[in-house]
Amino acid sequence: MLASLIASIASSEIGYGMRRARGAVIAYMSAALLGLCGVGFLVGAAFVWVGRRYGTLEAAIGFGIGFLVLAAVILLVHRLASAARVREDRRRRRADLAALGTSAVLAALPTLLRSKGGIGAVLGPVVVLAAYAIYRENRKPDDSDGVAGD
Repeated sequence: MLASLIASIASSEIGYGMRRARGAVIAYMSAALLGLCGVGFLVGAAFVWVGRRYGTLEAAIGFGIGFLVLAAVILLVHRLASAARVREDRRRRRADLAALGTSAVLAALPTLLRSKGGIGAVLGPVVVLAAYAIYRENRKPDDSDGVAGD
């Protein structure tokens, strides 16, 4: 009885929330559409003004070049921001993997130390990791992908 009452209240709350969200989406989409229409009319008015002042052909060429320059600037900014985001994601992924590896080693360390070959099982990978760290620190910057001749 109580479960059905709670379920009905929850479903009615979800329905109210969906209606509010639908109303907000309709309002924002209408405002965006009207805003785009306003910007279009302002661009048209600017074109008419420039056309009267310099001629319609010159105005059309100027507006065309202006919009192409704006498009190029937007694409350039996006490309630069995207490259920065990729570098940041790569750095974060490396840090996460290092933290995960460290956590796994620390979690397994007590079990390994209690086993018969525990010290050897711990020291072997530690030596390998130390050797790899020394290799990475001393390698040339040109060997970043490990393929010779590129």
